[in-house]
Amino acid sequence: MCEDFRVLSVIIPAYNEEEIIPKTVATIDGILNDANIEHELLFVNDGSKDRTWEIIEESAAGNRNVKGVCFSRNFGKESAVFAGLSQASGDCCVVIDCDLQHPPEKIVEMYRLWEKGYEIVEGVKTSRGTESAFHKFAAKSFYAIMSDAVGFDMSRASDFKLLDRKAVNVLLNMNEKNAFFRALSSWIGFKSTEVEYDVREREAGVSKWSTRSLIKYAVTNITSFTSAPMQIVTLLGFLVFAVGVFFSVEALVQYFLGNARAGFTTVIILQCFTSSVIMMGLGVIGFYISKIYDEVKGRPRFIIDKTTFE
Repeated sequence: MCEDFRVLSVIIPAYNEEEIIPKTVATIDGILNDANIEHELLFVNDGSKDRTWEIIEESAAGNRNVKGVCFSRNFGKESAVFAGLSQASGDCCVVIDCDLQHPPEKIVEMYRLWEKGYEIVEGVKTSRGTESAFHKFAAKSFYAIMSDAVGFDMSRASDFKLLDRKAVNVLLNMNEKNAFFRALSSWIGFKSTEVEYDVREREAGVSKWSTRSLIKYAVTNITSFTSAPMQIVTLLGFLVFAVGVFFSVEALVQYFLGNARAGFTTVIILQCFTSSVIMMGLGVIGFYISKIYDEVKGRPRFIIDKTTFE
């Protein structure tokens, strides 16, 4: 790593965050200025419906370190992250949430580790903050599946991390439309280390993640990164086969003992059970085919409408 590498790009996806953006700018900019780190704050407006973009423009006009990218519509957080990576000019990039739940002072610690030669610095959670029991259970299940797919523990993983320019370029060269940044940035390898942090409460506004959107996010990322659901269908097939064999043996035994039953109820149960498994299997296969269809169409991950810079 050359000593000339000094510029840090802080990528901040924003969706309906008009209340928090001025504080986010002041907080992160102040911390990095105090640490004498040359930087840019790159906000990515993900099709917000409030005044998020107007406030980003105002911040950029009043602070040379602030830049903004505006999508033509909402494309999702993953697209916002990759758009930020593609527009960043820094020699390393940090991705951080706009709501300041990721502690901004940890950026300095990440940057110093990067200066020592680490190419990826992962922000790992020591706690998940205040979440419902259902949300914690769902998150645990999701990361258990992802950990098996990636081959390492992702139970404390987050989008809060620093990437060297080399790692950024590798990610940008991946043509996957349904890319899962949190997993891919760990999967690519390189010299890595970790920085622990506690998730904080939001400084302003409310969470933009509903239960429905979280479920959709989980399903999309699981299917984009692993074929585990397809394997589950195969296991269900073996289960149905085993149940069928059991009932077949039981029916034959009863027949030869002279105790054969009419079997109407058994047949109905078996038909309902096997039909349900078949339909679920077709649903999973169909979902994967739809993802293949999305990929082969070759549409871009995002469309940039305008920026605050040339």
